[in-house]
Amino acid sequence: MEALLAQVIRDTAKFRKTSVPWTLDEPYTQSYYGFDPTTSTWVSQPPSTSTSDESLAITAIALYTWNIDFMLPFAAARMQPALAHLDQLTRPLSPNIAPVVFLQECTPADLETISTTPWVQSRFYITDIDTTNWATAQYGTTVLVSKHLPITSVFRVHYSQTRMDRDALFVDISMGPQEKRVRLCNTHLESMALDPPYRPPQMQLVAQYMHHDGVYAALAAGDFNAIQPFDQTLHIDNNLKDAFLELGGEEGTEEGYTWGQQAATSLRERFGCSRMDKVYFRGSVQLRKFERFGAGILTEGDEERREIVGLGFEKPWVTDHLGIMVVADVLLSAKGQL
Repeated sequence: MEALLAQVIRDTAKFRKTSVPWTLDEPYTQSYYGFDPTTSTWVSQPPSTSTSDESLAITAIALYTWNIDFMLPFAAARMQPALAHLDQLTRPLSPNIAPVVFLQECTPADLETISTTPWVQSRFYITDIDTTNWATAQYGTTVLVSKHLPITSVFRVHYSQTRMDRDALFVDISMGPQEKRVRLCNTHLESMALDPPYRPPQMQLVAQYMHHDGVYAALAAGDFNAIQPFDQTLHIDNNLKDAFLELGGEEGTEEGYTWGQQAATSLRERFGCSRMDKVYFRGSVQLRKFERFGAGILTEGDEERREIVGLGFEKPWVTDHLGIMVVADVLLSAKGQL
């Protein structure tokens, strides 16, 4: 498994795009898509300018974030059960709670699987149907947004300080009769303990956009690759709050660990478990719930399962990360906070 990781790192430059239309560290507007059942196609959507009765009823967001390991084989056989699990989690939510799903390490094959999944087509907008807005054709991030949430803008900020083509994907939604702007950010921060570290400047850039004037509340989540001491204070350094800690969690405890339990056995023995995945927030939101999900979800297919176990895993898990979810009430009658 470690040899596979080293090979992926060496191959990064091979997948990187040589010509891109965006400027690093600056917002680059991109489309989002809704599924048209009459044509069976995903259609680019304009920014929302109106609010339906269903949208006005939404007072809370259920945010799910999950890294689906791109290095393992059998992308469809792993993404399909992962999506089925997310369907089970998001379907029974109360009518006033709208689900949003952040995914990291999506491959082009994953985007195909996601876009052809019926429950995604019927219930969600998606930010990406291909790799157009990724800096690499290898992997990237995408967001699924409940159709009950009016989307007013989608943009990416591609990091200048990255060895791994990482970025921050922002989705602005409008909530309540006063059309409060709530900003959501899906990001996959730089991996590993390399020098100089790039996670601090990356999170500083994310926080800059979370604190923008006119943003009533903001949540950033994803695989933050928090493996070094400085990672524990990135929220404090950027005037943000850490959802796990705010709801009574303690650093360095099993309840917060999201990586290691389902990693290759040799990697778990070498590095242990850690809280790589996090949710940061600011503004007029009140957290109702924090949970992990995704434990024990297995790859489809007998042969596929045998091959993944053969790579050094105890079980043929769909990914080495657990997902995390928060339910956040947006305090629509408050004045907002910086």
